[in-house]
Amino acid sequence: MLKKLSLFLLLVTFATTCLVAQGKKSKPAPAPATHAAAGNETIALKGGKLLTITHGVIENGVVVIQNGRITAVGGAGTAIPSSAKVIDVTGMTVYPGLIDSETRLGLTEISADRMTNDELEASDEIMPHMHVYDAFHAETALIPVTRINGVTNAIVAPASGDTLPGQDSFIQLAGASATEMLSVRDIAMPLNFTGAQRRNQSFESAKFPFTRMGMAEQLRQTFIDAMDYDQKLAAYEKKKSASGDDKEKDKGPGAPPKRDLKLEALLPYLHGKKPVVLAAEQPNDLLTALDLANEFHLKIILNHVTHSASLLDKIASTGLPVIVGPIYEQPKDDERYDTVFKMPAELAKRGVKIAFASYDAHNSRNLPYAAGYAVGFGLSPEEAMKAMTINPAQMWGVDKDLGSLEVGKMGNVVVANGDPLDVKTDVKHVFIQGQEIPLVNRQTELRDQYWK
Repeated sequence: MLKKLSLFLLLVTFATTCLVAQGKKSKPAPAPATHAAAGNETIALKGGKLLTITHGVIENGVVVIQNGRITAVGGAGTAIPSSAKVIDVTGMTVYPGLIDSETRLGLTEISADRMTNDELEASDEIMPHMHVYDAFHAETALIPVTRINGVTNAIVAPASGDTLPGQDSFIQLAGASATEMLSVRDIAMPLNFTGAQRRNQSFESAKFPFTRMGMAEQLRQTFIDAMDYDQKLAAYEKKKSASGDDKEKDKGPGAPPKRDLKLEALLPYLHGKKPVVLAAEQPNDLLTALDLANEFHLKIILNHVTHSASLLDKIASTGLPVIVGPIYEQPKDDERYDTVFKMPAELAKRGVKIAFASYDAHNSRNLPYAAGYAVGFGLSPEEAMKAMTINPAQMWGVDKDLGSLEVGKMGNVVVANGDPLDVKTDVKHVFIQGQEIPLVNRQTELRDQYWK
C-alpha cells in the first residue's frame, strides 16, 4: 500500500510540474538575425576617411547607399538625400568589405566533432563533381565572427587533401539561408599539387598515387578522359542536328554518351570558362603543375607558392594572379627567416596581382592582420588593401559589384575606428548590400553574459 501511495504522489508531482511549466511564459531564445536581399533604407556615412581603393583617399568624405547599392561617393559637399539616415563617422575609416580568397566557412563547426565537418570527400583523389554548396551550412556560428572584422565576402573551398577535391563557391556573409548567401555556386576549381595529396599509408587502397609523378599522371589521364568525353558529346550533338536525308533522320543520332558527372564537371575548366586555382608550394611542384596546366590550356590562378621564392621572376613572367599565404608559415631549412613573410611584397614589386586568404574558418576574421603582417615586411599599405578588395574581386570576376567604393557597386561597406590593418582597430559598422549587420556573434554574447 505504501509503495502504491508513493508512486501516486510521484505521478501527481510530475503532472503538476508539467502544467506549471506549460503555464509559464519562458523567455524565448533569440531568433537568428535575418537580412533582406538588399537594404531599402537610404544610408549616408558622413565625415569619414574614405579608402576608395580605386580612386584614392577622400578625407571628410560621404558615402550614400540606396536600395543596396552605392549611389554617391565624394567629399564633404556631396549631396545627401533628405530621406537618408545620416551616420556621423567623423574620425573613422570607411572602406569596401573585405574578400577572403579561400576559407572553409560553412563546411566546419567544431574541428573535433566529425559530424560537423564536411571539408573533404576522401573516397577518391579526383572529385571535381563535388560542390561545396551541397555542404554549405549557412547557420554556422563562425560567419558572424568573421564579418565582425570587416570580411563581407569569401571563397568557400574544400580542404586540400585531394588533387581535385571539388568546386569552390563565392559567398556573401549575410542572408537568411544558403540560397541567399551563395552568390556564385561553382566559381572555380582547386587543383592541389603540394605533395600532401599522396595516399602512401599502407592501409589505403593502391588506386591512390604514392608519388608526385603518380599524381601528375593521374591528373593528365583525367583531363584526357574529359576531352574524349567532350568529343563524344559534340559528335552526338552534331549527328542530332545534322540535316541528312530522310532515311538518315529516321535512324536518329543514336544513344548519347553515358553521363559522367566527374568528366562533365571538368568541361567548363578545359574550355577556359572558369579558373583553376593551382596550389603548389615548392619550386619542383610549381613547375610540374604549371606544365600540366599549360598542356591543357587551363585558366589559372596560382595559390600558395609559399616556398618558391627562387621562381619569383618566373611567376611574374606568367602574368598569373597569386593567392598568397599562409603568411605565418615557418621557413624551410634552406630559407631566410623572412622568406615567407616577404613573399607578398616581392610578388607585388614584380607587378603580380596578389590576394590574401585565411585558408580557415575559425580564424578567417584574422584576414586583415595577415595583410598587416605583410606590410611589416615590405608590402605597401595600399597594395595590402587592394589584395583584400579589388584584386580578389577582379580575380573572381565580381569586380562589377565588389572591391571598391564606387557608384553602382554593391553596398558592402565597413566603418572602423582606425587603420584596417592594425590589430588595435575595431570595426564599428558593417553594411552588406546596404543592410547594416548587427555586430553580434556567439563570442560577444558570451562576453556580455559573463563580463560582470
